Amino acid sequence: MAISNRLFGLDTEYGLWIEGKGPDDLAEESRKLVQAYQGCFAAPWDYGSEDPRRDMRGFRVDKLNYDPKDAQYDKPGAAKLSHEEDRSDHVLPNGGRFYNDHGHPEYATPECRSLKDLVAHDKAGERIVLATAQARSARLGVPIQVFKNNSDHYGASYGAHESYLVRRDLSFETLFNGLMPMFVTRQVYAGAGKVGRETEGPLDEECVYQLSQRADFFSVEASVDTLYQRPIFNTRDEAHADPRQFRRLHVICGDSNLCEYATALKIGAVCLTLELLESGWEPLIRIRKPVEAIKRISRDPTLKWMVELTDGRTMDATDIQRVYLKEAQHQLAGRDADTDWTLAEWERILNDLDEDPWRAEDRIDWVAKRKLLQSFMQAAEEEGCEEIGWSEETLKSLDLAYHNLDPEEGLYAALEQNGAVARLVEEAEVQAAIQQPPRDTRARIRGELVRRFTSQIERVSWGRIQMRDGSEATWLSLHGLEDASVAQLAARVEKTEKLADIVRLIRGAQ
Repeated sequence: MAISNRLFGLDTEYGLWIEGKGPDDLAEESRKLVQAYQGCFAAPWDYGSEDPRRDMRGFRVDKLNYDPKDAQYDKPGAAKLSHEEDRSDHVLPNGGRFYNDHGHPEYATPECRSLKDLVAHDKAGERIVLATAQARSARLGVPIQVFKNNSDHYGASYGAHESYLVRRDLSFETLFNGLMPMFVTRQVYAGAGKVGRETEGPLDEECVYQLSQRADFFSVEASVDTLYQRPIFNTRDEAHADPRQFRRLHVICGDSNLCEYATALKIGAVCLTLELLESGWEPLIRIRKPVEAIKRISRDPTLKWMVELTDGRTMDATDIQRVYLKEAQHQLAGRDADTDWTLAEWERILNDLDEDPWRAEDRIDWVAKRKLLQSFMQAAEEEGCEEIGWSEETLKSLDLAYHNLDPEEGLYAALEQNGAVARLVEEAEVQAAIQQPPRDTRARIRGELVRRFTSQIERVSWGRIQMRDGSEATWLSLHGLEDASVAQLAARVEKTEKLADIVRLIRGAQ
């Protein structure tokens, strides 16, 4: 059952390794990989409805910042491509989007309303990207490996973004103050784990293993940027819905999770936090130097995760999380099944992390990965091999192997096959999500139009579609269809044969 009457989704950039190809080839190779997708899709994407430079604080920046390190990977003499050619957008019948983003194949789930739908569609994205990579590999005749992770161990990071529909009247200040402690500390259960560190800075202590793959890469508290001088709190203001009623909270400070439990819990916890903020509640805590704090928590070898507050107190990260949990239990318990699951598991995981973090190895990526690495080190020692330290390249390779999507190569995949990690969805549900959108969101209508009227779609985005019916082209808005009642409208759309009648039906419901 839905956690709230709120749309949310994930978009994930995947890492690539292609035999015989270097970093300067990946922009082109990622694009060609996406183009190798085998299945029904609609294109091109409607970029006219987007403005990534608009800031929720009420202004529009002149330009977005790009990491100067990325320029070293630009292929000399490469032909200049149009934005559409470079992105190679594919909008799929399941309501999702598959495209090339800065040299990474990226999959965005359709809008979801339940945690189970989100997990199924996130896993469907893994299957879609892997199958497409395998098709491209067969055509090239060389191996291709795909990784669901966030850093390459050479200083580059790529994102795992979350989107949440929130009320427009929820101000920047309310969101920023209310969510910053949540974002800084949730890595204790949402981190994907990482060997070592990749960035220099004031925190120059030795670091052998971290909770988070992304923590190294944040340098400011709030900004509209996503590629350079990354913020913990992203201020991009693209509603993808009626902007008079809604804004989209675009979260870039999380890791890509393979553990289904971690994915569901991090999304559920943020959804409940947004419910609290929309009710007028706010946490009466402020973290001193959040950018430094997010790194310290990630790198803390003691697993105590102490955080300094602006009032001079210190709290551990799990107790900061409990501030949110207790209020959510007070206000929201008993509302629906997803809410109650989140509340129960949020409390259980915090208790486990306080008492014995290793109890969470079946649910949390950073714990599962660390246990695997420690087992490897111990086995090597027992076999009389030369001692393996945390700084060894072998461990970084194993770190990367954890995220390999190939079921025959990936270490997480091996855990899953052995029943060592908790699953929230059946494989049949994942396979269904590859083709079918959630039944109670506007993605169901978009997916149906893609499936039945592909050749008549001239442009498409989350919130609107340009359709051609004969000589007439018309824009069909999906705004106003954010409520769960859209399921009834979608069922009628599926039974309506003519496009003109579908257009009238949708417009009449708005």
